[in-house]
Amino acid sequence: MITVQQILEHKGHQVWTIDADASVLDAIGEMATHDIGALVVMEGADVVGLISERQYARGVALLGRSSRDTRVRDIMRTDIPRVALGTDSDACIALITEYRTRHLPVMTDRELVGLISIGDLVAAIIREQQITIDDLTRYIATG
Repeated sequence: MITVQQILEHKGHQVWTIDADASVLDAIGEMATHDIGALVVMEGADVVGLISERQYARGVALLGRSSRDTRVRDIMRTDIPRVALGTDSDACIALITEYRTRHLPVMTDRELVGLISIGDLVAAIIREQQITIDDLTRYIATG
């Protein structure tokens, strides 16, 4: 079973964050700049939430609010699960399904060390399955 640590070794540990008091316009700008769909929301060194394009659409655009005047803290999602480096892919998928989220912050104690998405998980599972297929193919060919 593949672990979060193995996924991060493949994709990297880069995490884009934003302060809870930043404007939603700034958050959307950061997401566009980095071509990502979500930012981890911080207060100092503490992870306090997640803001995604979904929160923007539902918390600003659909309500006719101004993204310039709305703070990230006003629309961020706070009920996000966090995972550790040793968490396996099955547990991550279960959390993503249960919480209906697409991103999981990776923590060591209280420190943010990465972010994995459902896309990262799918890619890792596909890589793991391909290794198994290749191993079985070699076994049959030499058998």
